[in-house]
Amino acid sequence: MKKFMLKLGAVVLSVGLLAACGAGEAEQSTGDNGETVETSLLTVGASNVPHAEILEFAEPLLEEEGIELEVVPFNDYVLPNQALDLGELDANYFQHVPYLESQIAEHDYDFVNAGGIHIEPIGIYSQDYTSLDELPDGASILMSDSVADHGRILSMLEEEGLITLEDGVGINATLDDIAENPRDFDFQANVEAALLPTAYQNNQADAILINSNYALDAGLNPLEDAIATETADLDNPYVNVIAVRSGDEADERINTLVEILRSEEVQDYIIETYDNAVVPVSE
Repeated sequence: MKKFMLKLGAVVLSVGLLAACGAGEAEQSTGDNGETVETSLLTVGASNVPHAEILEFAEPLLEEEGIELEVVPFNDYVLPNQALDLGELDANYFQHVPYLESQIAEHDYDFVNAGGIHIEPIGIYSQDYTSLDELPDGASILMSDSVADHGRILSMLEEEGLITLEDGVGINATLDDIAENPRDFDFQANVEAALLPTAYQNNQADAILINSNYALDAGLNPLEDAIATETADLDNPYVNVIAVRSGDEADERINTLVEILRSEEVQDYIIETYDNAVVPVSE
């Protein structure tokens, strides 16, 4: 399986590559018994950890169904949707539902959610404090600049008793919706999500909220290194999904991909590999 790294700020899928093995193109290979077997190429963009790792585990299961999986790793939250919109991918797997909806609204993408796969609880990390209770008055709290995550983070902080939000705002809350901040925390939301682990390593704030995929990719263990972790259950709206262009949710290859990622074999792999730092979901 070929892999192509798309780094922050630059798409490196070349026109020649796409012409040589376009998304969804049928290919022929020789089976163990010497017979010609037709397979269909499925190109999926994914964050390095855990999404690409989960897809790589599912690769042989998809091959059994006649699907050759091409995993295209990304290291940010913008390029995977751009590549999907341009037709360079058949699907992507990196984002939760509120972020997908915000991107559709902002960029007029014609995307749909083809199915939820897992939840990545956000953790609160600190170099200097071992619990939320230890945070001093006026402590700096750093979060992603992605507004789609703010309601999630603020709701978590409210559950922990650190702040109070205006009534009824829920997961749509913004920093302006903080009704009470009794410990006068200094909230900062000016760092890209992918750079939060670096901010933590450089001790740029008293507490830093990091998505599990970026924490894991940076060698952090959300269960051991975080001083608090978001509750992850099936009611959590931040399930990570397979996103596709509208109409492609009926594609049998996409349906097979979702079914396999929700299978007991893949769910067991997620549980055993990430030890509840990544939580699988099923219908």
